[in-house]
Amino acid sequence: MTLFDMSGKVAVITGSTRGIGRAIAERMAEHGAKVVISSRKQDVCDQVTKEINDKFGKGTAVAIAANISSKENLQNLVDETNRAFGKIDVLVCNAASNPYYGPLGGISDDQFRKILDNNIVANNWLISMVVPQMIERKDGSIIIVSSIGGLKGSTVLGAYAISKAADMQLARNLACEYGKHNIRVNCIAPGLIKTDFAKALWDNPETLKASTARSPLLRIGMPDEIAGAAVFMGSKRRRLHDRPDHRDRRRRDDQLSARASSPGALTRARGLDAR
Repeated sequence: MTLFDMSGKVAVITGSTRGIGRAIAERMAEHGAKVVISSRKQDVCDQVTKEINDKFGKGTAVAIAANISSKENLQNLVDETNRAFGKIDVLVCNAASNPYYGPLGGISDDQFRKILDNNIVANNWLISMVVPQMIERKDGSIIIVSSIGGLKGSTVLGAYAISKAADMQLARNLACEYGKHNIRVNCIAPGLIKTDFAKALWDNPETLKASTARSPLLRIGMPDEIAGAAVFMGSKRRRLHDRPDHRDRRRRDDQLSARASSPGALTRARGLDAR
């Protein structure tokens, strides 16, 4: 079909009723995947699912609502997807929360916890629910939508940026854990994209001008411009681009773990961490 054919693949995309998540779902469907549309409200999921099925054919998409803050909701998302399509080949962790805009000194404990729980812990929950079947098949792709905010400091998005930096490390850790099972784990870190989620950064013309002044293209990005990267990572073609040094790194980690099994080695490791 195409270089990045996804025929026969089943993709679950959280936060996929609008913005980047919807763009990813539509492009994956266009490239042959069956897609699961998920966000908090079932009626909104149903509407987006209908539009995708009207465009790409009946049965291309199903709607399964889930609140990422609920472990039970996420397990139901996995169970219902397996019931509808029989498997999950691609998981896109796109849904996120950011209830606070301002300096870190003003954020409440509840707001901070919500950001960390929804943007990091919930991703690990969902990945842990999906990955056993990928391990069994020796194939799978996990994509976490992070943010360029995780790569730099911010005076107004500090907690969100912390969570997105953690998402990058989560992906690195899981790539090392699951790579031996032929499971790819990657992050996409978009810059400023014109979505409702990021409206505070582009709705004001002066804020938008300041933000885009630092962009090489001098403009805001659009959701569909992120979707291609997700299709690439979820497709069969992505297998050719796994980094060859992962196996060497895992071998070194295994050797280090073996050496650390003695009390003296564990002490030395802690000493290195302390420095």
